[in-house]
Amino acid sequence: MLKIGILSTAKIGREHLIPAIQAASNASLAGIASRKLSSAKKLAEQTGAPLSFGSYEDMLASDEIDAVYIPLPTSHHVEWSIKAANAGKHVLCEKPIALKATDIKKIIAARDKNNVLVSEAFMVTYHPQWHKVRDLLAKGTIGKLRHIDGSFAYFNTDPKNMRNRPELGGGALPDIGVYPTVTARFATGLEPTRVQANVDFDPKMNTDRYANVEAEFPGFNMTFYVSTQMGNRQSMVFHGDKGFIELSAPFNSNLYEGDEVRVHNSAHNETRTYRYTGLNQYVLEIEAFAKAAAGKKQTIFSLEESVLNQKVIDAIYKAGKSGRWQKV
Repeated sequence: MLKIGILSTAKIGREHLIPAIQAASNASLAGIASRKLSSAKKLAEQTGAPLSFGSYEDMLASDEIDAVYIPLPTSHHVEWSIKAANAGKHVLCEKPIALKATDIKKIIAARDKNNVLVSEAFMVTYHPQWHKVRDLLAKGTIGKLRHIDGSFAYFNTDPKNMRNRPELGGGALPDIGVYPTVTARFATGLEPTRVQANVDFDPKMNTDRYANVEAEFPGFNMTFYVSTQMGNRQSMVFHGDKGFIELSAPFNSNLYEGDEVRVHNSAHNETRTYRYTGLNQYVLEIEAFAKAAAGKKQTIFSLEESVLNQKVIDAIYKAGKSGRWQKV
């Protein structure tokens, strides 16, 4: 059992990762760390974690912790991923692991120096619906892929929320723009060559609240938009010359209609549906991470993949600022 500690009492850890660790077959919740010992003790009592720490450093120094999950604000991800790796801990860090691709190379150096596992927490890559999409595309089920269309939006104008605070790494592209990019890359196995974008910033909070993006891949293109100030929506559609594939809940599993991959033929008069029930992509992520940490054969989302994905986001920001196509 991989003994995992949670570095902070953040909401995503409380609501998603702690229950996932508790449900995993090969991991256990070993401790909670907070800058306030009282907060750590309270959450530890609520979750049954045996240990609580009044600082992140204390958790990293503990021999009772094998690995840490980092749900801190994005601006702290690089710093604490490196500190955890240097302490000999395996690291699962919430996305985005960095705000610039070049910063991820520092984490790679710490990973390699300390011979530990470090992975960005893209839970979607562990959900079998995305493996199904990848397999369908590889088999040519929809013929030649010509276009990918995506969206991810929610509404949040709370100025205190970290998603709306630039100093903490807030903004639509870091928070949710990474999902259309990572799933398109995962499903196709290809990298975009250049991007153009319209990026709109909130004049008061100075975070990007909307981005409309076009990306060119070898043989097809992709368009998507993301927003932190639009009605809730998420979609991914892969359109080929013999049909198209759409997902009902591409990013937040078990949302809306549940987890379905639908394959439509070119005439749109025949549909095959693949349903995935009773799955939790966070549990799948934790179990894969724990298996890899144990030295067993297991594919996880690597830091090298993180660099490639962040390069796309970096290029989108540049394209939005310049108004011109940017190489990835």
